[in-house]
Amino acid sequence: MVTAMEPLAGRVALVTGVSRPLGIGAAVAGRLHTMGATVVATGFTPHDAEMPWGVQPLGELPFEVHHHDLEDATTPGALIDEVVEQHGRLDIVAAVHARSSHDDLAEVTADELDRCWAANVRSIVLLAQRFAAVHQPPPADDRAIGRMLWFTSGQHLAPMDGEIAYAVSKGALHQMTASIDRALSANRIVANCINPGPVDTGWATADRGDLHGQVAGMFPDGQWGGPNDVANLVGFLVSDEGAWIRGQVINSEGGFNRFGS
Repeated sequence: MVTAMEPLAGRVALVTGVSRPLGIGAAVAGRLHTMGATVVATGFTPHDAEMPWGVQPLGELPFEVHHHDLEDATTPGALIDEVVEQHGRLDIVAAVHARSSHDDLAEVTADELDRCWAANVRSIVLLAQRFAAVHQPPPADDRAIGRMLWFTSGQHLAPMDGEIAYAVSKGALHQMTASIDRALSANRIVANCINPGPVDTGWATADRGDLHGQVAGMFPDGQWGGPNDVANLVGFLVSDEGAWIRGQVINSEGGFNRFGS
């Protein structure tokens, strides 16, 4: 039974990129669970092991977190099928996962470009493809239609030339939004893309000098946005009230001023 406290009751949500307790993926999965959805979460800790923050235990969560390598082209479709086989339906796909990359133009390799493309772009297109194939559209007068979300970065607002492979792949996610949303609309699925701006997930750590403080000073209130700020927007977009917003790239950066005063 759908209630004001649990507006997503009866719906099944897949959330990718759930691997760190301070991550956006964990916050989004937790929010959708609180809203009443049955949450299927998945992450990929080998990627975290490559990053400065390392592997971090998620701790106790009210849902199980699975392990899937979305860089593998066979994984996205199989993952969608696993959710439908286990729960009989799929209503929401929140693709939060991403491969981070920190090479500039002189350093970036063909392998790194391919890996970022595979993890950050190809996997989401393949998730969308299979989601469309298995989604059972509700009646035409029902606003409880499917939702799909993915995430870009600020590469369309300012250069990210120190992260070439990452920035290029995130640019593709930005540009494909209108096209994928239009394609999904035939199956009554609404798609949007979010640029959350800098989010305090622990990447601007003490070993990077005063980066944390410098970034905080670029926000009007002198403080970062957090994963829950992102989850607030996701919760609205997947709710019935958010059904009218579709095919958009939403800059939700909390007034972040990347160019200074």
